[in-house]
Amino acid sequence: MASAAEQMAANMSWSAFGKATELRQRIIFTLGLLIVYRLGTYLPVPGIDGSALRSFMEDAGAGIGGILNMFTGGAISRMGIFALGIMPYISASIIIQLMTAMVPKLEQLKKEGEQGRKKINQWTRYGTVFLATFQAYGLAVSLEAGDLVTDPGWYFRAATVITLVGGTMFLMWLGEQITARGIGNGISLIIFVGIIAEVPAALAQFFSQGRSGAISPAIIVGVILMVVVVIGFVVFMERSLRKIHIQYPRRQVGMKVYDGGSSHLPIKVNPAGVIPAIFASSLLLLPTTISTFSGAQTGPVMSVILAYFGPGQPLYLLFFGGMIIFFTYFYTFNVSFKTEDVADNLKNQNGFVPGIRPGAKTKEYLDYVVNRVLVLGSAYLALVCLLPEILRSQLAIPFYFGGTSVLIIVSVTMDTIQQVQSHLLAHQYEGLIEKSQLRGKRRGKSGKTGKKAPARR
Repeated sequence: MASAAEQMAANMSWSAFGKATELRQRIIFTLGLLIVYRLGTYLPVPGIDGSALRSFMEDAGAGIGGILNMFTGGAISRMGIFALGIMPYISASIIIQLMTAMVPKLEQLKKEGEQGRKKINQWTRYGTVFLATFQAYGLAVSLEAGDLVTDPGWYFRAATVITLVGGTMFLMWLGEQITARGIGNGISLIIFVGIIAEVPAALAQFFSQGRSGAISPAIIVGVILMVVVVIGFVVFMERSLRKIHIQYPRRQVGMKVYDGGSSHLPIKVNPAGVIPAIFASSLLLLPTTISTFSGAQTGPVMSVILAYFGPGQPLYLLFFGGMIIFFTYFYTFNVSFKTEDVADNLKNQNGFVPGIRPGAKTKEYLDYVVNRVLVLGSAYLALVCLLPEILRSQLAIPFYFGGTSVLIIVSVTMDTIQQVQSHLLAHQYEGLIEKSQLRGKRRGKSGKTGKKAPARR
């Protein structure tokens, strides 16, 4: 027989969605804030030469037109107030998470509950301001070096830093509001909307190249099929789990003896998510981005780095794959799935893996299993991220199709759909409780007014 949750999930329909008033309000609130974000990407930073910027962005496509423009939703190509996007906040969050895993004082602070979490969030905001200020100043200097400013000088630099840092902090606030009062993860949705917003223009440019004869129809069909296959493969891998059987012994509470139960410890094939791909892409595209803005002022060292580590070069692909694998293992064992903590939690709950002693032996067994799972998980991440890079460099595909963007789109979509389903299930569950309470009241009233039960003899 199907469980109650499965029965309610089978009964989901548009009528059930229309009755969920709170869910509808959350979705409207989320859409409203995302529209505000998209409008902000079109508000330019003061002091920018618009015509020079447009011609510059048409020529520069490797560093700026790639991952930075993708993460900012096109704001950096228009030099809007959200040109830095939410990436400083994400970078600060990842740095704080890594420091929490390596610094005992921060790890202890994380275990203090709500107060510790608030303190860590405060430090993350301070880190966001520092990183955003550093990046905004570097961007202002690069714009001046590229002759893209109408009135260069310290006034322009100060105005640019204040505007861009304020835009990043406002985006951080928007993301927190969406997470608290909307639906889905606000920070992830902001990146998701930025990627989706650039897809129509990229597809239009791609198909225009096909109509002009620059790209053959076979390549167009092949790229479309590749996108569909990659999306299906990412969905399959992101939902894949390695389940470890956990057994709980019998326990006695008072005079009652409860039978031992069993459950499963799920280990995702990709526990680190999209973070290794973001880290590796950001680090490898940094030299290209700097050289793009510095223009003719590129030194001999930077020229050698670009010659060997430019997008599509063999060393670029080799280091890209190696860094993805390294960050997958590092982030999994230090942040997302700490085997020592999992083993301690199982021991405190009197749970154990059949045939494995609790404590240190359980940790060794989990290390063994996670290492084997990550061989597949890291290879999957590297394949998804490297395949589009290879095809883009070989076939000269004009629009940016990267594995990082596909991973973000699929992960955010799956997470948002799961949250919507959870709200619908909660709404249906509340409706079932209300109906059962009404039936109980009706039965109570009928018992008072109905026929009396026969008396005992």
